[in-house]
Amino acid sequence: MSYDFDLFVIGAGSGGIATARRAAEYGAKVGIAEFDRLGGTCVNRGCVPKKLMVYASHFPDQFEEAQGYGWSKVHSTLDWTTMITAVNQETERLNGIYQRMLDKSKVELFQGYAKFADSHTIDIGGRKVTAQKILIAVGGYPVKPDIPGIEHAITSDDIFHLKEQPKRIVILGGGYIGVEFACILNGLGSEVTVVIRRDQILRGFDAEIGSEIQKAMENHGIRVLNNSNIIAIENTSAGLNVTVQGESQTTIIADAVSLAATGRIPNIQNLGLENTGVAIENGAIAVDKYSLTTEDHIFAVGDCTNRMNLTPVAINEGRAFADTVFGGKSRIMSYENVPTAIFTTPEAATVGLSEAEAR
Repeated sequence: MSYDFDLFVIGAGSGGIATARRAAEYGAKVGIAEFDRLGGTCVNRGCVPKKLMVYASHFPDQFEEAQGYGWSKVHSTLDWTTMITAVNQETERLNGIYQRMLDKSKVELFQGYAKFADSHTIDIGGRKVTAQKILIAVGGYPVKPDIPGIEHAITSDDIFHLKEQPKRIVILGGGYIGVEFACILNGLGSEVTVVIRRDQILRGFDAEIGSEIQKAMENHGIRVLNNSNIIAIENTSAGLNVTVQGESQTTIIADAVSLAATGRIPNIQNLGLENTGVAIENGAIAVDKYSLTTEDHIFAVGDCTNRMNLTPVAINEGRAFADTVFGGKSRIMSYENVPTAIFTTPEAATVGLSEAEAR
């Protein structure tokens, strides 16, 4: 049977684009579909814009420290609109670079929402194409918990598009997304409260790292409410009334509430997977060590498999797949000793076993 493509990739994030280009290098005819901007979460709503805001948030401390080296005192204020515009212009520049990379690799881009019509056929907004091999690289999306007034809250994705700086913000979640944005917004001058359900931030990281970062956050003026949860959000003329339940119940007035506690889940609900034999386990696409699903020609990489949700991991998973299937070089991704960094103030990084795991 003949197909339109040797490989069709659903999702043009970092993992999908890396896979498509690597397969094309081996001579495969490759198509890729994306309904949003090229680059996925990392480029548009994650790593890149976040790091630009991290850099912006460090200037007040740097201005202060510079006086110890002979520089005169700096009187400066933040123009939020200018900063957000610059951040978004940079992501748009990267979108263009990704487009040129696909063009150079002769990967055909389909702009639109792709879903399975059957196990070899992809429907992109009514246009159908067939492929011998299909790779799913659709990433994940943030979820909102079931809290009264949740419609008044935003997710971490939305922070990059706020028209005004929130002077007072409550962040639900002590994972890396929550604490990174807490430090960013604090550095930019916002009054920040972090609500976490556990007794310490950064579950999954070494306990000492979490402890030291939390101390630093509090020393910078960030309020951290441990063993607490948001139970209601009410919109009033004075702002958002955020009811927090901990040892006692308290109400915080804020301009914005950002949700980072529930994390992200695989974005697979509308893919038409019911038209294939692809199995789902615990809300994610089930794959083996070669990123192969339960269909012998459909593969998946990145956050939609919920293995290790880091951009470089998705890229390496995709390239390992392309090397194996199209390059004749059998290769798998190793998940041992994968380093990760946290862009808090101060920043931290970790690799290998935590102290507790080593014991």
